[in-house]
Amino acid sequence: MESNKEKIVDDVGSVVEAISADDDNAAPLYQVESLCMRCTQNGITRFLLTSIPHFRKVLLSAFECPHCGERNNEVQFAGEIQPKGCHYRLEVQPGDPKLFSRQVVKSESATIKIPELDFEIPPEAQRGSLSTVEGILVRAIDGLQALQEERKKVDPQTGEAIDQFLLKLRACATGESAFTFILDDPAGNSFIENPFAPSPDPSLSIKFYDRTPEQQASLGYLVDPSQLNADAAMEETSNDVDQIRRQQHGSVGAAAGQKAIAQSNSAEIAEALFRYSAPEEVMTFPSTCGACAARCETRMFVTRIPYFQEVIVMASTCDACGYRNSELKPGGAIPDKGKRITLSVKNINDLSRDVIKSDTASVKVPELDLELASGTLGGVVTTVEGLITKISESLERVHGFTFGDSLDESKKNKWLDFKARLNKILSMTDPWTLILDDALANSFIAPATDDIKDDHQLIFEEYERSWEQNEELGLNDIDTSSADAAYNSTGVTSNENPQ
Repeated sequence: MESNKEKIVDDVGSVVEAISADDDNAAPLYQVESLCMRCTQNGITRFLLTSIPHFRKVLLSAFECPHCGERNNEVQFAGEIQPKGCHYRLEVQPGDPKLFSRQVVKSESATIKIPELDFEIPPEAQRGSLSTVEGILVRAIDGLQALQEERKKVDPQTGEAIDQFLLKLRACATGESAFTFILDDPAGNSFIENPFAPSPDPSLSIKFYDRTPEQQASLGYLVDPSQLNADAAMEETSNDVDQIRRQQHGSVGAAAGQKAIAQSNSAEIAEALFRYSAPEEVMTFPSTCGACAARCETRMFVTRIPYFQEVIVMASTCDACGYRNSELKPGGAIPDKGKRITLSVKNINDLSRDVIKSDTASVKVPELDLELASGTLGGVVTTVEGLITKISESLERVHGFTFGDSLDESKKNKWLDFKARLNKILSMTDPWTLILDDALANSFIAPATDDIKDDHQLIFEEYERSWEQNEELGLNDIDTSSADAAYNSTGVTSNENPQ
Protein backbone atom coordinates (compact mmCIF):
# COMPACT_ATOMS: atom_id res chain seq x y z
CA MET A 1 0.00 0.00 0.00
CA GLU A 2 2.97 2.28 0.67
CA SER A 3 4.01 2.10 -2.97
CA ASN A 4 0.79 3.73 -4.10
CA LYS A 5 0.89 7.48 -4.63
CA GLU A 6 -1.59 9.49 -2.58
CA LYS A 7 -3.98 11.91 -4.22
CA ILE A 8 -5.86 14.55 -2.27
CA VAL A 9 -9.45 15.18 -3.36
CA ASP A 10 -12.22 17.42 -2.08
CA ASP A 11 -15.04 14.97 -1.29
CA VAL A 12 -16.14 11.35 -1.49
CA GLY A 13 -17.87 11.96 -4.82
CA SER A 14 -14.55 12.98 -6.32
CA VAL A 15 -13.02 9.77 -4.97
CA VAL A 16 -15.62 7.67 -6.76
CA GLU A 17 -15.10 9.54 -10.03
CA ALA A 18 -11.30 9.27 -9.77
CA ILE A 19 -11.36 5.56 -8.94
CA SER A 20 -13.70 4.85 -11.87
CA ALA A 21 -11.27 6.58 -14.24
CA ASP A 22 -8.11 4.90 -12.94
CA ASP A 23 -6.57 1.74 -14.29
CA ASP A 24 -7.44 -1.23 -12.09
CA ASN A 25 -3.88 -2.46 -11.73
CA ALA A 26 -2.43 0.86 -10.58
CA ALA A 27 -5.15 2.44 -8.44
CA PRO A 28 -3.58 5.11 -6.20
CA LEU A 29 -4.48 5.86 -2.60
CA TYR A 30 -6.95 8.75 -2.21
CA GLN A 31 -7.43 10.88 0.87
CA VAL A 32 -10.21 13.28 1.79
CA GLU A 33 -10.73 15.55 4.80
CA SER A 34 -13.72 14.40 6.87
CA LEU A 35 -15.39 15.07 10.22
CA CYS A 36 -14.44 13.09 13.33
CA MET A 37 -17.57 11.92 15.13
CA ARG A 38 -15.81 11.83 18.51
CA CYS A 39 -14.19 15.29 18.81
CA THR A 40 -15.97 17.06 15.88
CA GLN A 41 -12.57 18.12 14.46
CA ASN A 42 -11.49 17.26 10.93
CA GLY A 43 -9.55 14.07 10.30
CA ILE A 44 -8.36 12.22 7.19
CA THR A 45 -10.10 9.33 5.42
CA ARG A 46 -8.05 7.29 2.95
CA PHE A 47 -9.61 5.20 0.16
CA LEU A 48 -7.99 2.38 -1.81
CA LEU A 49 -9.54 0.29 -4.57
CA THR A 50 -7.99 -3.19 -4.52
CA SER A 51 -8.75 -6.76 -5.53
CA ILE A 52 -8.97 -9.56 -2.97
CA PRO A 53 -7.44 -12.82 -4.25
CA HIS A 54 -10.06 -15.42 -5.21
CA PHE A 55 -12.81 -12.81 -4.67
CA ARG A 56 -13.54 -9.45 -6.28
CA LYS A 57 -12.82 -5.72 -6.13
CA VAL A 58 -13.40 -3.87 -2.88
CA LEU A 59 -13.03 -0.29 -1.71
CA LEU A 60 -11.10 0.00 1.56
CA SER A 61 -11.55 3.13 3.68
CA ALA A 62 -9.58 4.07 6.79
CA PHE A 63 -10.24 7.13 8.98
CA GLU A 64 -7.76 8.69 11.41
CA CYS A 65 -8.17 11.80 13.55
CA PRO A 66 -4.88 13.50 14.60
CA HIS A 67 -6.68 15.46 17.35
CA CYS A 68 -8.19 12.69 19.47
CA GLY A 69 -6.63 9.56 17.96
CA GLU A 70 -9.94 8.06 16.76
CA ARG A 71 -9.48 5.35 14.11
CA ASN A 72 -11.78 3.05 12.16
CA ASN A 73 -11.80 1.20 8.88
CA GLU A 74 -14.40 -0.32 6.60
CA VAL A 75 -14.68 -2.40 3.44
CA GLN A 76 -17.27 -1.65 0.76
CA PHE A 77 -17.89 -3.43 -2.50
CA ALA A 78 -17.00 -1.74 -5.74
CA GLY A 79 -19.23 -4.05 -7.79
CA GLU A 80 -22.95 -4.65 -7.95
CA ILE A 81 -25.19 -6.79 -5.74
CA GLN A 82 -24.93 -10.38 -6.95
CA PRO A 83 -27.88 -12.16 -8.63
CA LYS A 84 -28.17 -14.61 -5.71
CA GLY A 85 -27.39 -14.71 -2.03
CA CYS A 86 -24.54 -16.88 -0.70
CA HIS A 87 -24.31 -19.24 2.27
CA TYR A 88 -20.87 -20.38 3.46
CA ARG A 89 -20.49 -23.16 6.03
CA LEU A 90 -17.02 -23.83 7.47
CA GLU A 91 -16.47 -26.83 9.77
CA VAL A 92 -13.69 -25.82 12.20
CA GLN A 93 -11.94 -28.67 13.99
CA PRO A 94 -9.92 -28.12 17.21
CA GLY A 95 -6.16 -27.92 16.89
CA ASP A 96 -6.13 -26.71 13.26
CA PRO A 97 -4.66 -23.17 13.25
CA LYS A 98 -4.83 -22.89 9.45
CA LEU A 99 -8.62 -22.76 9.55
CA PHE A 100 -8.52 -19.71 11.86
CA SER A 101 -6.27 -17.75 9.49
CA ARG A 102 -8.62 -18.04 6.52
CA GLN A 103 -9.55 -14.74 4.98
CA VAL A 104 -13.18 -13.67 5.58
CA VAL A 105 -14.97 -10.86 3.78
CA LYS A 106 -18.13 -9.82 5.58
CA SER A 107 -20.35 -7.32 3.80
CA GLU A 108 -22.65 -4.93 5.64
CA SER A 109 -25.64 -7.19 4.86
CA ALA A 110 -24.10 -10.48 6.09
CA THR A 111 -25.00 -12.50 9.17
CA ILE A 112 -22.53 -14.76 11.02
CA LYS A 113 -23.76 -17.72 13.07
CA ILE A 114 -22.26 -20.40 15.30
CA PRO A 115 -25.08 -22.94 15.79
CA GLU A 116 -23.29 -24.89 18.56
CA LEU A 117 -23.38 -21.76 20.78
CA ASP A 118 -26.70 -20.46 19.45
CA PHE A 119 -24.69 -17.31 18.64
CA GLU A 120 -25.45 -14.83 15.87
CA ILE A 121 -23.78 -11.62 14.70
CA PRO A 122 -26.48 -9.62 12.87
CA PRO A 123 -25.61 -7.32 9.95
CA GLU A 124 -25.91 -4.16 12.04
CA ALA A 125 -23.54 -5.46 14.78
CA GLN A 126 -20.42 -5.50 12.58
CA ARG A 127 -20.12 -3.33 9.49
CA GLY A 128 -18.40 -4.51 6.32
CA SER A 129 -15.00 -5.90 7.24
CA LEU A 130 -11.98 -7.76 5.87
CA SER A 131 -10.66 -10.12 8.51
CA THR A 132 -10.03 -13.79 9.37
CA VAL A 133 -12.15 -16.39 11.18
CA GLU A 134 -10.16 -15.72 14.34
CA GLY A 135 -10.43 -11.95 13.86
CA ILE A 136 -14.23 -12.09 13.57
CA LEU A 137 -14.50 -14.11 16.81
CA VAL A 138 -12.03 -11.90 18.71
CA ARG A 139 -13.93 -8.80 17.60
CA ALA A 140 -17.17 -10.34 18.85
CA ILE A 141 -15.54 -11.23 22.19
CA ASP A 142 -14.23 -7.69 22.61
CA GLY A 143 -17.67 -6.27 21.84
CA LEU A 144 -19.36 -8.45 24.47
CA GLN A 145 -16.61 -7.82 27.04
CA ALA A 146 -16.61 -4.02 26.62
CA LEU A 147 -19.60 -3.25 28.88
CA GLN A 148 -19.43 -6.21 31.25
CA GLU A 149 -18.48 -4.16 34.33
CA GLU A 150 -21.45 -1.81 33.92
CA ARG A 151 -23.74 -4.71 32.99
CA LYS A 152 -22.89 -6.63 36.18
CA LYS A 153 -23.78 -3.61 38.31
CA VAL A 154 -27.20 -3.20 36.66
CA ASP A 155 -28.07 -6.87 36.02
CA PRO A 156 -25.67 -9.30 37.77
CA GLN A 157 -27.52 -12.38 36.53
CA THR A 158 -27.20 -11.37 32.87
CA GLY A 159 -23.56 -10.39 33.39
CA GLU A 160 -22.76 -13.79 34.85
CA ALA A 161 -24.52 -15.57 31.96
CA ILE A 162 -22.46 -13.55 29.44
CA ASP A 163 -19.25 -14.45 31.32
CA GLN A 164 -20.11 -18.14 30.95
CA PHE A 165 -20.87 -17.62 27.27
CA LEU A 166 -17.56 -15.78 26.73
CA LEU A 167 -15.69 -18.81 28.09
CA LYS A 168 -17.29 -20.98 25.37
CA LEU A 169 -16.66 -18.37 22.66
CA ARG A 170 -12.99 -18.00 23.70
CA ALA A 171 -12.64 -21.79 23.54
CA CYS A 172 -13.79 -21.62 19.92
CA ALA A 173 -11.51 -18.67 19.11
CA THR A 174 -8.44 -20.41 20.55
CA GLY A 175 -9.09 -23.71 18.78
CA GLU A 176 -10.01 -25.70 21.89
CA SER A 177 -13.56 -26.53 20.73
CA ALA A 178 -14.97 -27.62 17.39
CA PHE A 179 -17.65 -25.38 15.90
CA THR A 180 -19.41 -24.45 12.68
CA PHE A 181 -18.81 -20.99 11.22
CA ILE A 182 -21.73 -19.91 9.02
CA LEU A 183 -21.63 -16.78 6.85
CA ASP A 184 -24.92 -15.90 5.15
CA ASP A 185 -25.22 -12.87 2.87
CA PRO A 186 -28.36 -12.14 0.79
CA ALA A 187 -26.33 -9.66 -1.31
CA GLY A 188 -23.87 -12.41 -2.32
CA ASN A 189 -20.84 -10.18 -1.59
CA SER A 190 -19.35 -12.08 1.35
CA PHE A 191 -16.62 -14.68 1.10
CA ILE A 192 -14.55 -17.29 2.97
CA GLU A 193 -11.20 -18.22 1.43
CA ASN A 194 -10.72 -21.66 -0.10
CA PRO A 195 -6.95 -22.37 -0.06
CA PHE A 196 -7.46 -25.47 -2.25
CA ALA A 197 -9.22 -23.62 -5.08
CA PRO A 198 -10.16 -24.57 -7.77
CA SER A 199 -10.44 -27.98 -6.08
CA PRO A 200 -13.22 -28.39 -3.49
CA ASP A 201 -12.48 -27.71 0.17
CA PRO A 202 -13.41 -30.61 2.48
CA SER A 203 -14.15 -28.20 5.35
CA LEU A 204 -16.08 -25.59 3.37
CA SER A 205 -19.44 -25.81 1.61
CA ILE A 206 -21.00 -23.03 -0.46
CA LYS A 207 -24.62 -22.64 -1.52
CA PHE A 208 -26.33 -19.94 -3.55
CA TYR A 209 -30.02 -19.12 -3.11
CA ASP A 210 -32.77 -16.83 -4.37
CA ARG A 211 -33.54 -13.90 -2.10
CA THR A 212 -36.93 -13.54 -0.39
CA PRO A 213 -38.96 -10.31 -0.82
CA GLU A 214 -37.95 -9.31 2.73
CA GLN A 215 -34.28 -9.68 1.84
CA GLN A 216 -34.82 -7.72 -1.39
CA ALA A 217 -36.34 -4.88 0.63
CA SER A 218 -33.47 -4.91 3.16
CA LEU A 219 -30.99 -4.49 0.28
CA GLY A 220 -32.81 -1.40 -0.99
CA TYR A 221 -34.79 -2.89 -3.87
CA LEU A 222 -38.24 -1.49 -4.53
CA VAL A 223 -40.62 -4.25 -3.44
CA ASP A 224 -44.38 -4.36 -3.81
CA PRO A 225 -45.77 -4.38 -0.21
CA SER A 226 -48.24 -7.06 -1.20
CA GLN A 227 -45.27 -9.33 -2.00
CA LEU A 228 -43.59 -9.11 1.41
CA ASN A 229 -45.58 -12.08 2.62
CA ALA A 230 -44.00 -14.62 0.31
CA ASP A 231 -45.93 -17.62 1.62
CA ALA A 232 -49.28 -15.95 1.10
CA ALA A 233 -48.27 -14.86 -2.39
CA MET A 234 -47.16 -18.37 -3.32
CA GLU A 235 -50.38 -19.85 -1.98
CA GLU A 236 -52.43 -17.34 -3.92
CA THR A 237 -50.47 -18.15 -7.08
CA SER A 238 -50.85 -21.90 -6.65
CA ASN A 239 -54.60 -21.64 -6.02
CA ASP A 240 -55.23 -19.22 -8.85
CA VAL A 241 -55.84 -21.96 -11.41
CA ASP A 242 -58.20 -19.86 -13.48
CA GLN A 243 -55.34 -17.54 -14.47
CA ILE A 244 -53.38 -20.31 -16.21
CA ARG A 245 -53.65 -19.93 -19.96
CA ARG A 246 -53.15 -22.92 -22.21
CA GLN A 247 -52.41 -22.47 -25.86
CA GLN A 248 -52.60 -25.55 -28.03
CA HIS A 249 -49.75 -26.35 -30.35
CA GLY A 250 -52.02 -26.09 -33.37
CA SER A 251 -52.92 -22.48 -32.61
CA VAL A 252 -49.47 -21.37 -31.55
CA GLY A 253 -47.31 -23.21 -34.04
CA ALA A 254 -43.72 -24.29 -33.53
CA ALA A 255 -42.31 -20.85 -34.37
CA ALA A 256 -44.62 -19.02 -31.97
CA GLY A 257 -44.00 -21.57 -29.25
CA GLN A 258 -40.28 -21.16 -29.71
CA LYS A 259 -40.58 -17.39 -29.46
CA ALA A 260 -42.79 -17.58 -26.38
CA ILE A 261 -40.34 -19.71 -24.44
CA ALA A 262 -37.01 -18.65 -25.89
CA GLN A 263 -37.41 -14.89 -25.60
CA SER A 264 -35.67 -15.03 -22.22
CA ASN A 265 -33.01 -17.53 -23.36
CA SER A 266 -29.88 -17.12 -25.35
CA ALA A 267 -29.98 -18.13 -29.00
CA GLU A 268 -27.75 -21.12 -28.31
CA ILE A 269 -30.03 -22.49 -25.60
CA ALA A 270 -33.14 -21.97 -27.70
CA GLU A 271 -31.55 -23.74 -30.67
CA ALA A 272 -30.46 -26.65 -28.48
CA LEU A 273 -33.91 -27.05 -26.95
CA PHE A 274 -35.97 -26.86 -30.11
CA ARG A 275 -33.62 -29.09 -32.08
CA TYR A 276 -35.42 -32.04 -30.51
CA SER A 277 -39.13 -31.19 -30.56
CA ALA A 278 -41.54 -28.27 -30.62
CA PRO A 279 -43.72 -27.77 -27.53
CA GLU A 280 -47.10 -29.45 -27.66
CA GLU A 281 -48.51 -26.93 -25.21
CA VAL A 282 -47.28 -23.64 -23.78
CA MET A 283 -48.70 -22.61 -20.41
CA THR A 284 -48.48 -19.10 -18.97
CA PHE A 285 -49.14 -18.47 -15.28
CA PRO A 286 -48.52 -15.60 -12.81
CA SER A 287 -45.44 -15.70 -10.60
CA THR A 288 -43.10 -13.46 -8.60
CA CYS A 289 -39.91 -11.86 -9.96
CA GLY A 290 -36.77 -13.26 -8.30
CA ALA A 291 -35.03 -9.87 -8.49
CA CYS A 292 -37.61 -7.25 -7.47
CA ALA A 293 -40.49 -9.44 -6.18
CA ALA A 294 -42.97 -7.78 -8.55
CA ARG A 295 -45.69 -9.72 -10.36
CA CYS A 296 -44.51 -11.28 -13.61
CA GLU A 297 -45.35 -14.16 -15.95
CA THR A 298 -43.73 -17.56 -16.29
CA ARG A 299 -44.08 -19.65 -19.45
CA MET A 300 -43.70 -23.39 -19.29
CA PHE A 301 -43.81 -26.36 -21.63
CA VAL A 302 -42.93 -30.04 -21.49
CA THR A 303 -40.79 -31.76 -24.11
CA ARG A 304 -38.96 -35.04 -24.48
CA ILE A 305 -35.29 -35.35 -25.45
CA PRO A 306 -34.29 -38.54 -27.32
CA TYR A 307 -32.17 -41.01 -25.30
CA PHE A 308 -32.86 -38.88 -22.23
CA GLN A 309 -36.20 -38.15 -20.59
CA GLU A 310 -39.09 -35.74 -20.33
CA VAL A 311 -38.08 -32.24 -19.23
CA ILE A 312 -39.92 -29.07 -18.21
CA VAL A 313 -38.69 -25.77 -19.64
CA MET A 314 -39.62 -22.63 -17.69
CA ALA A 315 -38.90 -19.02 -18.65
CA SER A 316 -39.77 -15.85 -16.70
CA THR A 317 -39.63 -12.21 -17.78
CA CYS A 318 -40.25 -9.20 -15.51
CA ASP A 319 -41.51 -5.99 -17.15
CA ALA A 320 -40.83 -4.00 -13.98
CA CYS A 321 -37.06 -4.48 -13.71
CA GLY A 322 -36.18 -6.36 -16.90
CA TYR A 323 -35.00 -9.49 -15.07
CA ARG A 324 -34.99 -12.66 -17.20
CA ASN A 325 -34.51 -16.22 -16.08
CA SER A 326 -34.79 -19.67 -17.65
CA GLU A 327 -34.72 -23.08 -16.02
CA LEU A 328 -34.72 -26.68 -17.15
CA LYS A 329 -36.33 -29.07 -14.67
CA PRO A 330 -36.60 -32.85 -14.89
CA GLY A 331 -40.01 -34.43 -15.42
CA GLY A 332 -41.38 -37.76 -14.30
CA ALA A 333 -40.45 -39.88 -11.29
CA ILE A 334 -37.19 -39.72 -9.33
CA PRO A 335 -34.81 -42.36 -10.80
CA ASP A 336 -33.86 -45.28 -8.58
CA LYS A 337 -30.17 -44.86 -9.39
CA GLY A 338 -27.70 -42.09 -10.05
CA LYS A 339 -25.91 -41.72 -13.36
CA ARG A 340 -22.32 -40.94 -14.30
CA ILE A 341 -21.66 -39.74 -17.87
CA THR A 342 -18.10 -39.86 -19.24
CA LEU A 343 -17.23 -38.19 -22.54
CA SER A 344 -13.85 -38.57 -24.22
CA VAL A 345 -13.34 -35.26 -26.02
CA LYS A 346 -11.04 -36.07 -28.96
CA ASN A 347 -11.76 -33.50 -31.69
CA ILE A 348 -13.18 -30.05 -32.28
CA ASN A 349 -16.61 -31.46 -33.18
CA ASP A 350 -17.00 -32.87 -29.68
CA LEU A 351 -17.00 -29.33 -28.30
CA SER A 352 -20.35 -28.67 -30.01
CA ARG A 353 -22.16 -31.60 -28.36
CA ASP A 354 -25.27 -30.54 -26.46
CA VAL A 355 -25.03 -30.76 -22.67
CA ILE A 356 -27.78 -30.65 -20.07
CA LYS A 357 -26.34 -30.18 -16.59
CA SER A 358 -28.87 -30.27 -13.77
CA ASP A 359 -28.36 -28.42 -10.48
CA THR A 360 -27.61 -31.74 -8.76
CA ALA A 361 -24.73 -32.69 -11.08
CA SER A 362 -21.03 -32.36 -10.34
CA VAL A 363 -18.49 -31.71 -13.10
CA LYS A 364 -15.00 -33.21 -13.31
CA VAL A 365 -12.12 -32.77 -15.73
CA PRO A 366 -9.40 -35.19 -14.51
CA GLU A 367 -6.70 -33.73 -16.77
CA LEU A 368 -7.07 -30.38 -14.95
CA ASP A 369 -7.67 -31.83 -11.45
CA LEU A 370 -10.86 -29.78 -11.66
CA GLU A 371 -13.98 -30.73 -9.73
CA LEU A 372 -17.13 -28.63 -9.30
CA ALA A 373 -19.51 -29.76 -6.58
CA SER A 374 -23.20 -30.28 -7.27
CA GLY A 375 -25.11 -27.00 -7.28
CA THR A 376 -22.27 -25.02 -8.85
CA LEU A 377 -23.46 -23.08 -11.95
CA GLY A 378 -27.02 -24.34 -11.32
CA GLY A 379 -28.91 -26.08 -14.11
CA VAL A 380 -27.77 -25.13 -17.61
CA VAL A 381 -28.44 -26.15 -21.21
CA THR A 382 -25.35 -25.54 -23.30
CA THR A 383 -22.56 -27.30 -25.23
CA VAL A 384 -19.31 -28.89 -24.06
CA GLU A 385 -17.44 -25.73 -25.05
CA GLY A 386 -20.08 -23.55 -23.42
CA LEU A 387 -19.85 -25.52 -20.16
CA ILE A 388 -16.06 -25.11 -19.94
CA THR A 389 -16.44 -21.40 -20.77
CA LYS A 390 -19.02 -20.99 -18.00
CA ILE A 391 -16.69 -22.75 -15.58
CA SER A 392 -13.86 -20.41 -16.55
CA GLU A 393 -16.07 -17.35 -16.13
CA SER A 394 -17.35 -18.60 -12.78
CA LEU A 395 -13.85 -19.26 -11.47
CA GLU A 396 -12.70 -15.87 -12.69
CA ARG A 397 -15.61 -14.18 -10.91
CA VAL A 398 -15.43 -16.14 -7.66
CA HIS A 399 -11.73 -16.97 -7.33
CA GLY A 400 -10.25 -14.30 -9.54
CA PHE A 401 -7.60 -14.42 -12.25
CA THR A 402 -7.13 -10.71 -11.50
CA PHE A 403 -4.82 -10.61 -8.52
CA GLY A 404 -4.81 -8.50 -5.39
CA ASP A 405 -1.68 -7.05 -3.88
CA SER A 406 -1.66 -9.68 -1.07
CA LEU A 407 -1.45 -12.74 -3.35
CA ASP A 408 1.95 -14.38 -3.15
CA GLU A 409 3.89 -15.28 -6.27
CA SER A 410 3.42 -19.07 -5.98
CA LYS A 411 -0.38 -18.81 -5.85
CA LYS A 412 -0.34 -16.31 -8.68
CA ASN A 413 1.67 -18.68 -10.87
CA LYS A 414 -0.62 -21.54 -9.92
CA TRP A 415 -3.68 -19.64 -11.16
CA LEU A 416 -1.96 -18.45 -14.32
CA ASP A 417 -0.97 -22.04 -15.09
CA PHE A 418 -4.50 -23.30 -14.42
CA LYS A 419 -6.02 -20.65 -16.70
CA ALA A 420 -3.56 -21.58 -19.46
CA ARG A 421 -4.47 -25.27 -19.12
CA LEU A 422 -8.18 -24.40 -19.18
CA ASN A 423 -7.74 -22.53 -22.45
CA LYS A 424 -5.57 -25.33 -23.81
CA ILE A 425 -8.28 -27.98 -23.58
CA LEU A 426 -10.60 -25.78 -25.67
CA SER A 427 -7.95 -25.56 -28.40
CA MET A 428 -7.98 -29.39 -28.58
CA THR A 429 -4.20 -29.80 -28.63
CA ASP A 430 -4.69 -32.96 -26.55
CA PRO A 431 -7.72 -35.17 -25.85
CA TRP A 432 -9.39 -34.78 -22.46
CA THR A 433 -12.29 -36.19 -20.43
CA LEU A 434 -15.52 -34.60 -19.21
CA ILE A 435 -17.43 -36.35 -16.42
CA LEU A 436 -20.95 -35.43 -15.25
CA ASP A 437 -21.96 -37.22 -12.05
CA ASP A 438 -25.64 -36.72 -11.21
CA ALA A 439 -27.20 -38.46 -8.22
CA LEU A 440 -30.67 -37.86 -9.71
CA ALA A 441 -29.67 -38.89 -13.26
CA ASN A 442 -31.07 -35.65 -14.67
CA SER A 443 -28.03 -34.69 -16.78
CA PHE A 444 -27.27 -35.60 -20.37
CA ILE A 445 -24.62 -35.33 -23.09
CA ALA A 446 -25.88 -35.74 -26.65
CA PRO A 447 -24.40 -38.50 -28.83
CA ALA A 448 -22.60 -37.70 -32.08
CA THR A 449 -24.22 -40.67 -33.87
CA ASP A 450 -27.82 -41.44 -34.80
CA ASP A 451 -27.79 -44.43 -32.46
CA ILE A 452 -26.35 -43.76 -29.02
CA LYS A 453 -24.93 -47.31 -28.90
CA ASP A 454 -22.62 -46.46 -31.80
CA ASP A 455 -21.01 -43.55 -29.94
CA HIS A 456 -17.99 -45.19 -28.29
CA GLN A 457 -16.72 -41.90 -26.83
CA LEU A 458 -19.76 -41.67 -24.58
CA ILE A 459 -20.19 -43.92 -21.53
CA PHE A 460 -23.26 -44.00 -19.28
CA GLU A 461 -22.91 -45.70 -15.87
CA GLU A 462 -25.67 -46.19 -13.30
CA TYR A 463 -24.89 -46.58 -9.60
CA GLU A 464 -26.68 -46.96 -6.29
CA ARG A 465 -26.91 -43.71 -4.33
CA SER A 466 -25.32 -43.67 -0.89
CA TRP A 467 -27.31 -42.88 2.25
CA GLU A 468 -25.55 -39.52 2.48
CA GLN A 469 -26.57 -38.61 -1.08
CA ASN A 470 -30.19 -39.56 -0.39
CA GLU A 471 -30.09 -37.52 2.81
CA GLU A 472 -28.75 -34.46 0.99
CA LEU A 473 -31.48 -34.81 -1.65
CA GLY A 474 -34.17 -35.25 1.00
CA LEU A 475 -35.10 -38.74 -0.20
CA ASN A 476 -34.61 -40.51 3.14
CA ASP A 477 -37.53 -38.62 4.69
CA ILE A 478 -40.01 -39.21 1.88
CA ASP A 479 -43.04 -41.20 3.04
CA THR A 480 -45.41 -42.18 0.22
CA SER A 481 -47.39 -44.80 2.13
CA SER A 482 -50.55 -42.66 2.28
CA ALA A 483 -50.37 -41.85 -1.42
CA ASP A 484 -49.69 -45.49 -2.28
CA ALA A 485 -52.66 -46.65 -0.20
CA ALA A 486 -54.94 -44.13 -1.87
CA TYR A 487 -53.65 -45.10 -5.30
CA ASN A 488 -54.09 -48.81 -4.64
CA SER A 489 -57.61 -48.33 -3.27
CA THR A 490 -58.53 -46.36 -6.39
CA GLY A 491 -57.11 -49.13 -8.56
CA VAL A 492 -59.11 -51.81 -6.72
CA THR A 493 -62.30 -49.83 -7.10
CA SER A 494 -61.80 -49.37 -10.82
CA ASN A 495 -61.15 -53.09 -11.22
CA GLU A 496 -64.32 -54.00 -9.36
CA ASN A 497 -66.42 -51.72 -11.53
CA PRO A 498 -65.06 -51.94 -15.05
CA GLN A 499 -66.69 -49.73 -17.65
